[in-house]
Amino acid sequence: MPIVQQGQINTTALVVPDLYVQIVPPQNLIINGVPTNVAGLVGTASWGPVGQPVICSTMADYATAFGPVTPRKYDMGTAIAAAVQQGASNFRCVRVSNGTDTAASMAFGVTAPSFAFVLTALHTGSLGNQIAGTISAGSAANSWRLIITMPGLQPEVFDNLQGTPAQIYAGMVNAVNNGIGPMRGPSRLVTATVGTLGPALAPASSTLSGGTDGATGITAATLVGVDTLPRTGMYALRGLGCSIAALADADDSTQWTTQAAFGLSEGIYMILVTPSGDTIANAVATKANAGLDCYGAKLMFGDWIWWNDQANAVIRLISPQGFALGRLANLSPEQSSLNKPLYSVVGSQKSGTPGSAQATCYSSADLGALLQAGIDVIANPQPGGSFWGVRGGHNSSSNAATNGDNYTRMTNYIAATLAAGMGQYVGQVVNAALFRRIRSTQLSFLQGMLSQGLLGSTTGALPFSVICDTSNNPLTRTGLGYVQSDAQVQYQAINEKFIVNIEGGQTVQVQSQVLPGTPGALSA
Repeated sequence: MPIVQQGQINTTALVVPDLYVQIVPPQNLIINGVPTNVAGLVGTASWGPVGQPVICSTMADYATAFGPVTPRKYDMGTAIAAAVQQGASNFRCVRVSNGTDTAASMAFGVTAPSFAFVLTALHTGSLGNQIAGTISAGSAANSWRLIITMPGLQPEVFDNLQGTPAQIYAGMVNAVNNGIGPMRGPSRLVTATVGTLGPALAPASSTLSGGTDGATGITAATLVGVDTLPRTGMYALRGLGCSIAALADADDSTQWTTQAAFGLSEGIYMILVTPSGDTIANAVATKANAGLDCYGAKLMFGDWIWWNDQANAVIRLISPQGFALGRLANLSPEQSSLNKPLYSVVGSQKSGTPGSAQATCYSSADLGALLQAGIDVIANPQPGGSFWGVRGGHNSSSNAATNGDNYTRMTNYIAATLAAGMGQYVGQVVNAALFRRIRSTQLSFLQGMLSQGLLGSTTGALPFSVICDTSNNPLTRTGLGYVQSDAQVQYQAINEKFIVNIEGGQTVQVQSQVLPGTPGALSA
């Protein structure tokens, strides 16, 4: 009894009498939405691969992959720490350097001019200078072991190495590079190189040295990187599914439109920033001169944030990018960052720190000038109370129909989901059944968004429609291999200007009304 997949045989040309079973795939296919909490960060670090994206979820993950938070400009860990405190937990991290970064190293078993072997840090960076290697007697009789340590990580122990001194040294090199069994794989901290002589074995301990970060002279252009293989900086985020991204402290206006263009091409909401201590007038003029007017980027005003750096036990100024990025990553895409609390903010350059004499807040005129220019800002108070938050919820577009956080994120979310799921229909035969399946797939996705509150309308009417039939696919087009689907989706607006009218006075005539849940008419 032949069992085949649908389309594998010509069912109009069968000759042999038999039973033919065809496996028919589901006709009403569905697609699942893509993640909207993936945040990309680009910056410097004191450890880790350069130009290679690494997935991190917590600060512990980050410390293992890239080392500690470092109090300097362009530090990737600083931005991630601020974002984590807003609830973000899904990062794609890319380290950059100026090209002069070096890996720490140390020779063991030195008997001038020869040595037994060399340990070299797996990655470049100053954190490698804290790696230590120790040679000591092994657990078994007449054996030796090598222990590799780095502060904050479990020691790597390569034990019970036996033989002549030369064999033991060679065994240590092999163990470091390849491991010594399923329970002790290769080192994640160092690589080893065989030397020219195996001197007498003796207990020894040494710390690697010479590791440098390559973090001096970094510019915004360094963080942007190059889009040719191997990609570096921002361009290393291509194809990773990031929905939001920031280049840590990249305040150079000449790089803003480049970032915005990348955001549009990848469906990433890019978080930009003006220089620390900026003025409103200068920020408005700089944005205009840069030609930035795009829904794909959010420009934060250079009122940098006083932040408690717990890792370094200091309160210091950092870019507002990490706070905005973390807040957006922790919101559903139909939401706005407006009037949502930000955490771990001590103060800002304009507002000062608690109790400071120069503390001041933004006037309506200040906020109007910034928001009208397409520049957002972190401020306190918010419409909802005395807390720190993003004050506008806007991107850098001057178009009122597209300048909300929700427009950028919803548009990118829907487009990315359709791009990920609708390609299954390419190569299929064009007929009424194909039109029906295409329309059904999109409608089921949009209906799911409606049922989960990502879509809605003030009247209760269906906020979307999908057309895929002969009305938009005439034979003259389908005959050439084209199929077109036209969808309209109405987003939910954000309540930004809430007007509450109150009429009071001795002469006011109050109309009776029926209040919800009451049996009859009540007079106010």
